[in-house]
Amino acid sequence: MAGELLHRRPSWWPAFSEWFEDFPMEMRAGTEPHVIRVEECEEDGAYVIRAELPGIDPDKDVEITVEGGVLTVHAERREEKKDKQRTEFRYGAFTRSVRLPESAEEQEITATYDNGILTVKAPMGQVERNPRKIEISKGG
Repeated sequence: MAGELLHRRPSWWPAFSEWFEDFPMEMRAGTEPHVIRVEECEEDGAYVIRAELPGIDPDKDVEITVEGGVLTVHAERREEKKDKQRTEFRYGAFTRSVRLPESAEEQEITATYDNGILTVKAPMGQVERNPRKIEISKGG
C-alpha cells in the first residue's frame, strides 16, 4: 500500500519530464539525450530545414530519408578513445523527423553540410486547391 502511494500522482500533476519542456535546450542538458536542434523556414520557393550537427562527418555519419511526407535525419557521433577527465559531448545516434508541407517536391530534395550545419531544401510546387461545394444527400 505504501509503495503504491509513492508511485501515484494526480492526473492533473505533470510527469517529471514535462516539468522541463519549456526550459531552453541549454538548461535541460541531460533531460533529452540525442536531440538534433533544427530551424525551419521558407526561402526562394523552397522549404528549408537547417540542423545543428557539429563534429559529424556527413559522408560517413549522416543519413537523410524521406517517406510519406516525412523527412528524417539520422546521424551518429562516435566517441574517440582518449584519456579524458570529463566530457559534456554527446555521443551515439541522433534522429529527428520533420513533416514536410504538402507542396514539397520530395524527388527534388537536396542537402548540403557546411561548418556543422546540415541544410536540406525541398522545392515547393503548386498545390491546386479548387474550392467546391459539397452536396448533401438525404437518406441512408
